[in-house]
Amino acid sequence: MKFFIYIVIVLSAVIHEYAHGWTAYQLGDSTAKEEGRLTLNPLAHMDLWGTVVVPLFLLFTSGIFIGWAKPVPYNPYRLRDLKYGSLKVALSGPMTNLLLAVVLGLILRFGGRILTNYNYNLPFFLGFVIYINIFLALFNLLPFSPLDGSKIFADLFPQQWFHFMKLGIIGVFIALIFAFTFLPPVANFVFRLIVGQNFIL
Repeated sequence: MKFFIYIVIVLSAVIHEYAHGWTAYQLGDSTAKEEGRLTLNPLAHMDLWGTVVVPLFLLFTSGIFIGWAKPVPYNPYRLRDLKYGSLKVALSGPMTNLLLAVVLGLILRFGGRILTNYNYNLPFFLGFVIYINIFLALFNLLPFSPLDGSKIFADLFPQQWFHFMKLGIIGVFIALIFAFTFLPPVANFVFRLIVGQNFIL
């Protein structure tokens, strides 16, 4: 089960990073494509320590997951929309995870019985995929660097963002505290909202 969770998180992170590159490309910046990152191939986005060593070690020793993928590069000055281009690129990753969760969640909500008849465990595994993508979306929206939320917050509230940037590495620890304390109940609420109250994960 732990290895399944690991695979789902990695693939969800790959989709997340691809969305950044695809959005930047649609807005006129081909940096990701030029560097071979505009792809769904997991190997192109994996970081040895952040995607393999650290997350696998923590997952199989403590049951928690902490990891990261290589961020997809883009040049904000090559975007056609110089005012909101960076905001769109940053937002595309979390929104793609959320969109995937919604689509799969509606399938589970209205087709759960069919899935159960096909394979009894399929709804359960699909539920994990949905929950993980909801959690990734919420986590990446936190306004702490280097998360996407910091870039979104910077574009929307530039003056207030300056104070968040002064946190430095402390911001990472604050984000992790949020991830393990406040985000699970929020993710559970969103999960129930999408798949319905009767589904038990």
